[in-house]
Amino acid sequence: MSAQLEGSEVVVRDQSEASQIYNKGYYGVPQTGGALKLDIMEATYLVESERLEVHSGGKQMSAGDLLRFAHKVSQGFELRYLVYRELRQRGYIVKLGQPPLDFRVFPRGGSPNKTPSKWWVAAISERSTFDLGQLLDNLDRTLDVRKKLLLAVVDEESDVTYYEVKRIIPKGKLGAVDLTREVDAVLMADRVLVTDPDDAAALHGGHFFGKQMGRMLQLSLIEAAFLVELGALKLADARTGRPLSLATVRKRARGLQPDFDLRLDAFKDMKAKGLVVKTGFKYGSHFRAYEGDPNKQHARYLVHAVPKDYKAMWPEVSRAVRLAHGVRKEILLGRVSEEEVEYVGMSRYRP
Repeated sequence: MSAQLEGSEVVVRDQSEASQIYNKGYYGVPQTGGALKLDIMEATYLVESERLEVHSGGKQMSAGDLLRFAHKVSQGFELRYLVYRELRQRGYIVKLGQPPLDFRVFPRGGSPNKTPSKWWVAAISERSTFDLGQLLDNLDRTLDVRKKLLLAVVDEESDVTYYEVKRIIPKGKLGAVDLTREVDAVLMADRVLVTDPDDAAALHGGHFFGKQMGRMLQLSLIEAAFLVELGALKLADARTGRPLSLATVRKRARGLQPDFDLRLDAFKDMKAKGLVVKTGFKYGSHFRAYEGDPNKQHARYLVHAVPKDYKAMWPEVSRAVRLAHGVRKEILLGRVSEEEVEYVGMSRYRP
C-alpha cells in the first residue's frame, strides 16, 4: 500500500487502502473523503512490517529513512519508537498521548472511540534521571482520568522493562502505643538497652519494639527516639547516668546517620498507620513493615524514606524493585515532606 510523506505526517490517499490499514489495527486518523492520516510513528512501524510504502520527492523511504527523518524533527523519537514497536508486537492498539506521557494503550480487543484506554505510558531511557516529583505529577494525571501509569524503561540493548506505579496507603493492625508505663533505658553508642525484664516485656509485647536479649531488650536509635518523643521511654547516658533529652538523642543520631530525621519521620508515620516497623538493612532498604505480628507473618513492604525532591538513577530504582520482588515484598518509596509522607509503590509489570 502506498502513502506520501507530507510535512511530518504520512497520508494514504487511496480510500480502499486507507480503510484496510485503519480496520486492521486502527492506525491513523480517517479523513473526510476517505484518506488516512498517519503519524510518523505509525508509518515507520508499518513500513518496517512491510505493510506500507512511503514516498517522498518521488523516492521510496525505508524504515531507516523514516527513523532518521523523525529523529531530526522529534527529539527522543527513536526511544519512543522502541516502546511503540514493542507494544504493537504484543498485540496492543497504541495511540500517541499528551506530553509528558507518550502513549495511550488500549486493552486487547478494544479500539479507539469505543473502548477507554487502559494505560498511559511514559517511554524512559535507563540513563535518564528518576525524578519522584515528576513521577507523582504524571501519576496524578492518570488517576484523574482513571487510567494506570506504566513506565517503559529502555536499556542500552533496546529491551523494554515495564513498571506499574501506584499510590499506596499502607495500613497495619496495631493500636496506639501503651503510655501508662514509662520505661527506663540507657544509650550505648548507637543502640539502646532496656535492662528491666518487666519493662522489656511491656515494650516488646505490644508493638514488638526492639530485639530481645534474654530478658533484656535492645532498641534501635529510631525506636528509642520515637518512644522518647511519645513519652514512653526515659533515656540516660550509659556512661554518665545523666538523663538525655529528645534533642540530644536526635543530635547524636544525626552524627551517626545524617538522614536520621528523614527516617524518623517515615517511621512515625508508619507507626501511626498501625504497622510493625523493623530495619530493612538486610534487604537494602531503610525499613521492612509488617501488618501484624512479625512472628506469624512476613513483612509486606520494604520502605525507603526519601526527601520531597528525591532524584536517582534508574539502575538504583531497578535494583530496589527487583530485590523486593525476589523476596516477595512490595517496595515503597516514602516521600517525606513537612505536611505528610506519601507512599509510592513500584512493581515490574508484563503487559
